[in-house]
Amino acid sequence: MIKEAMFYEKLAENEVKCNLCAHRCKISPGGRGICGVRENYEGTLFSLVYGAVAGETVLNIENNSLYHYFPGSLAYSVGTAGCNFRCRHCQNWELSSTSPEDSYLPVLNPCQLVLQARMAGCRSISWIYNEPAIWYEYIFDGAKLAREAGLGTTYMTNGYIAPEALEHISPSLDALSADIKAFTDEFYREICNAKLAPVLESTLFAKKLGIHVEVVNVVIPAHNDSPDEIRELSSWVYDNLGKDTPLHFNRFHPGYKMKNLPPTPVETLDRAYSIASEEGMRFVYVGNVPGHLHENTYCPECETLLIERGFFEVQEYNLTDEKVCPKCGEDIPIIGEYKGWR
Repeated sequence: MIKEAMFYEKLAENEVKCNLCAHRCKISPGGRGICGVRENYEGTLFSLVYGAVAGETVLNIENNSLYHYFPGSLAYSVGTAGCNFRCRHCQNWELSSTSPEDSYLPVLNPCQLVLQARMAGCRSISWIYNEPAIWYEYIFDGAKLAREAGLGTTYMTNGYIAPEALEHISPSLDALSADIKAFTDEFYREICNAKLAPVLESTLFAKKLGIHVEVVNVVIPAHNDSPDEIRELSSWVYDNLGKDTPLHFNRFHPGYKMKNLPPTPVETLDRAYSIASEEGMRFVYVGNVPGHLHENTYCPECETLLIERGFFEVQEYNLTDEKVCPKCGEDIPIIGEYKGWR
């Protein structure tokens, strides 16, 4: 489980500076970074979670907020302990807030990971549950092997990875679901212990590197749900990532340190959908509301139902093999073929 870290520099008096994420932690001997899983041992930085799996399951790719990447396929989904954010509304806080020594973490080496994904009939491997970047060394090795085995690779990320680390792994990374948690620095400071700008910068950089990007925003009552903020976020995605970027507005469910709040009203999500559509976004989705009409993919030109979804599964697929609308011929930006994976 222990391996020398990548992306760090040695400083005076055995201190190190971790350059893996935007925190760029300076770590004294015996100390750890904000993530809790990268430790300075006598002037050398080590990852404490190489291959250490805290969560492991097979999911439909739609569970990972990727609707335009091999729809209906299975993703071998894994996560570890720790995180470089401190989100008060974290849905996986049992993993993200714990330390490696306080967790049961069976080791799954990269070869085993790829083999198990293949045996499970998965089309891709997804690193989810907590921030993937914090066990970068494992993901880097696993992603290269996955590509060689013909598997796709995807991230669910908070977007705090440093540009140099993202660029280094980009040849082996196919898609990412970028969680832009809000569009104000105040939210990021108070709710996540982070900043907004690095998230936007890495999301834009991922797009420039040729990685397929989908944006997720969990809409939290009284915190990031104002029409003005939704409009600013939608406008930023349109201007920087493009009008065809899938934009997901997901329902918040009370948990962790924000149990006092109600679930997001569906009317608020519908309003977010309308605002994003007004700003020119062509593929807007409402998530965590089973059966909602905007869980589906429609042709942005003629509104023909193209992909019907239910409970994160593809129920109906009407695109042609050429990925165009069968009614009006509009090109639809879907990556990968649909094979009726279920």
